[in-house]
Amino acid sequence: MINVKTILTRVNWFGFAGGVITLLVVAVSLLQPWWQLTVGEDLLQANVSPVNTNFSFAGTVFTIPLVWAFNISCLLTLIAGGVAMLLYSFVPTKSYAKHLLGFSYKKPLYTLIFFIIGLIATTVIVQAIIGISMPLIGTTTATLPQNLTEGATVNIPLYTSFQWPFWLAAAAAALCIVARLYHKRVAPAPKAAT
Repeated sequence: MINVKTILTRVNWFGFAGGVITLLVVAVSLLQPWWQLTVGEDLLQANVSPVNTNFSFAGTVFTIPLVWAFNISCLLTLIAGGVAMLLYSFVPTKSYAKHLLGFSYKKPLYTLIFFIIGLIATTVIVQAIIGISMPLIGTTTATLPQNLTEGATVNIPLYTSFQWPFWLAAAAAALCIVARLYHKRVAPAPKAAT
C-alpha cells in the first residue's frame, strides 16, 4: 500500500513552488513587461523583459531582431529550468535528482541578475551617448542636448518602473535557491558504513 504521508514528506515543496512560479513568470512575461520606460505622453515606450521586449514609437510597435533572439533563448532557458525543477521536486532522492536541481535552481537567479545588469548598462550607455540621465525607477524630466534639437531647449518627461512580473521572478529565484538549500533535508547524504 502506498503511504501518502511518506511521499508528501519526500517532496521538495520549495522546489515545486519555485518550478511552478518560474513557469508562471514565463507565461506572464509574454504579456506584461518586467520594466517599462515611457517617454513623453506615450511618444516612446519600451516594454522590457527577458522573454518579450518591444518598443513603441508614436503608436507603432516594433522589435529588434537581435533582442528578439535573446528573448527566445531566455524563454527556452526559463522553461527548461522550471520543468527540471518540477521534475526534481517530486524525486529528490533519486540518483539523478541532484543533476536536475543543479541545472534548474540557478536559471531564474541568473536571468534576474543579467536583466538588472542589462538595465544598468543601458542607462549608462544612454547617459554616455545622448547625455540623458534615465532612472531605473521613478520620474524625471530630461532636457535633450541642443545639438539634437538645433539649438532649441526641449524638456521631456521620463517615467520608469519595475512591473509586478519582475517581483514574481525575484520570488521564483528565491524559492529555487531555498529549494537548493532544503535539498539536504529532503534527501540527506547516505551515512558512511563503519
